[in-house]
Amino acid sequence: MSTIETQAPGLQTTVQDLGRNGFGPIGVSPSGAADPISLRLGNQLVANDENAAGLEMMLLGGTFVFPEGAILALTGSDFGAMLDDLRLEIGTSVEVRPGQALRLGPTSSGARCYLCVHGGIAVQPFLGSASTHILSGLGGLEGRALQKGDVLRIGSTTEPFRKRAIAPQAAEHLSRREVLRVTLGPQAGWFSESSLRSFYARTYRVGEQSNRMGLRLEGAAVTQRGARELITEGVSLGAIQVPAGGSPIILFVDQQTTGGYPKIANVISADLHRLGQLRPRDEIRFELVTFDAARSLLTKQETLLASRELILE
Repeated sequence: MSTIETQAPGLQTTVQDLGRNGFGPIGVSPSGAADPISLRLGNQLVANDENAAGLEMMLLGGTFVFPEGAILALTGSDFGAMLDDLRLEIGTSVEVRPGQALRLGPTSSGARCYLCVHGGIAVQPFLGSASTHILSGLGGLEGRALQKGDVLRIGSTTEPFRKRAIAPQAAEHLSRREVLRVTLGPQAGWFSESSLRSFYARTYRVGEQSNRMGLRLEGAAVTQRGARELITEGVSLGAIQVPAGGSPIILFVDQQTTGGYPKIANVISADLHRLGQLRPRDEIRFELVTFDAARSLLTKQETLLASRELILE
């Protein structure tokens, strides 16, 4: 059985797949890849099912040795990866010889890089998913980030190596955006017209305290119209809550499943993967779109991801 040996874990490297959706009613957040598009693309490059588990690295990558060799691909942000003395490009598959070491450094672009291997990372699933939820200690490898000396098993492999690369037009379409598209939140009417105009006109900065639970934004405070209290209710991925201080929080993949703050907007599904590439101090703005437009953008994205022209061989 092929394995991956962890010589250096990086800042926060975890096993992630596309998450455990559908368990919000019992208090379990979806977790999963912060940038699911990058994980899906990486799995396509190495001939996996798109939900196969890979490694998600944040801001600073690790060093990994492949004693039996492997077929791998890196997607997402560029962490300056080196395979022994060979520089590896993002978005292409490569065959690793037995004993070679993969070294990744600090990011030079976005927040996260994904390491996908043919066969996927083999860990015991929890509620049908391999994803790690660190706060609750569930899933992944013992419910935690990787540590030096950890050995990960690679699932069974079935295909020989074939060089694959992401088509340039796909990479351009799925690139980072400074403007995130949103739909109206269920409590948008709680905010005055002037507050709503300010929310969409201003630039916000991602705060240092942001994590996989939520992105805390710094900028002009958003104020409610009058004093109202919200009974705690279910919340969705990408919901933008506005607590009493007026600083918005975007709920993310390890979010709590209920909340009592009004929600001014919700990041559309087609832009959720872009949240995963936001770093502290990055600046963003919001653009309001209709629900019909949000569905159309998601359909267009999924059509591209299913296209035969997406991956070049």
